[in-house]
Amino acid sequence: MTARPLAGVDEAGRGPLAGPVFAAAVILDPSRPIEGLRDSKQLSPARRERLARLIRRDALCWSVAFADVEEIDSLNILGATLLAMRRAVCQLAVTPELVLVDGNRLPQLADRTVRSEAVVRGDATVPAISAASILAKCARDGLMPGLDAAYPGYRLQEHKGYPTPEHLEALRRLGPSPQHRRSFAPVRDLKTF
Repeated sequence: MTARPLAGVDEAGRGPLAGPVFAAAVILDPSRPIEGLRDSKQLSPARRERLARLIRRDALCWSVAFADVEEIDSLNILGATLLAMRRAVCQLAVTPELVLVDGNRLPQLADRTVRSEAVVRGDATVPAISAASILAKCARDGLMPGLDAAYPGYRLQEHKGYPTPEHLEALRRLGPSPQHRRSFAPVRDLKTF
């Protein structure tokens, strides 16, 4: 009997003031290695997109999930991140034997027979976590043009919802959109909603 494989899990979008937090889970296929996997933050957007296409094509299976702004505001960002991670793992077509999660916190998995371990800086050291980092980042970044079109004036496509000076100025001028995280201090402190 063949051992069940390991899944790497990572998130994207914990720090922005707007939009969902995404997580991905990836089980790589050992017979189809993907060269160049690393932490998504160390890759150019074009390189991330190229690698994401390879991951989606060559991985044994993969999944992307998110927690929306309402979940972030009701649970807090950590709780919402762990929820998105749990959803990503649950959506995998193959049940892993081991789930390796970037960071120092673990989501509560639905299948309690699956072992999980937190790996600090795992996105830089574990290829499956690097792959998950890339998919989560590409999925979140891919959502931002649509949010930018739906909520013009904030320039969400440019800064991806992060608290840049331009974004903070737009928040002061326009007030928060429905996609802004009201539990985050820069949005909460506006007191305009």
